[in-house]
Amino acid sequence: MGMAQLGNRLYTGESSVDFVGRRKLWFLIAAALVLVSAVLLWKPGLTFGIEFEGGSEFRVSGSSNQDAAREAVEAVLPGTVPTVTSVGQDGVRVQTEALTSGQLDAVKGELVQRLDVPASEVTSSSIGPSWGADITNKALTGLVVFLVLVSAVMALYFRAWTMAVASLVALFHDLVITAGVYAAVGFEVTPASVIGFLTILGYSLYDTVVVFDKVRENTAQAFLTKDRTFAQAANLAVNQTVVRSVNTTVVALLPVAAILFIGDLLLGAGTLRDISLALFVGMLVGAYSSIFVATPLLVVLRGREARVRALDAEVAGRRTADPGTAQEPSQEVQA
Repeated sequence: MGMAQLGNRLYTGESSVDFVGRRKLWFLIAAALVLVSAVLLWKPGLTFGIEFEGGSEFRVSGSSNQDAAREAVEAVLPGTVPTVTSVGQDGVRVQTEALTSGQLDAVKGELVQRLDVPASEVTSSSIGPSWGADITNKALTGLVVFLVLVSAVMALYFRAWTMAVASLVALFHDLVITAGVYAAVGFEVTPASVIGFLTILGYSLYDTVVVFDKVRENTAQAFLTKDRTFAQAANLAVNQTVVRSVNTTVVALLPVAAILFIGDLLLGAGTLRDISLALFVGMLVGAYSSIFVATPLLVVLRGREARVRALDAEVAGRRTADPGTAQEPSQEVQA
């Protein structure tokens, strides 16, 4: 069965995956991933770039000798443990604590000598701790403003606080897991990473809004016709949008994966690597949360409303009176 045929069967309700009915399993998987990510954020924790913590950085072109670069710094600054990474095929990046202008010149001269490269191939820059703190505050402010605006827009657009809450939980799920992957692989958190985090939150929100819009349409119809419970109408909405979500995610991941692996392995471009990792993990996790977390959680939250309970009771009563009424498709696609 092709994707087009499967998508048509899911959309019409001829076949169905019980996403909502198996919500305990999806919640358990999501909770486990968040827990593991939280542990990773505690230990080893995130590695912040000098843009956030302040410090000095040297970039050397024409040599990839990390040991020589490390020895050059230790020769000028005994006891200092620099962070040395490769940049592309023949480059090195060295990061230290904030240095004075005299120390910068001394380390630069030592790098030129030990790595045997021209002075023009060694560049240096410094960022003070106050500037780094300012960047951190602005990044946190941007995240908080984003979440506040998301909550307001979701509540106003859907006229339901439950959808706003379910969306925020899904966004929290995506953000924590993405950050946990950063901690696990040891990539530095840079301003590019923050841009990537905000981008994947927007992507995840977009996917969730598409599903919720269909949920609103189906549940409104269910309240009129009384042919499905609220959970069944919501589950139909997920089935109708799941193929679209999968296809969109796969298409979006292909170029991001190319940027991630080419940028990291071949070009060694830190900015490309930082932002593409956030996008790759975030898109993948965001697709999961929009299907398996957001809508099932919405059903749990709405299930406490008197109107929803009354609908479920009426549908159950009609089934008791006429077993052939309001039945879900018997053919189920295994999840």
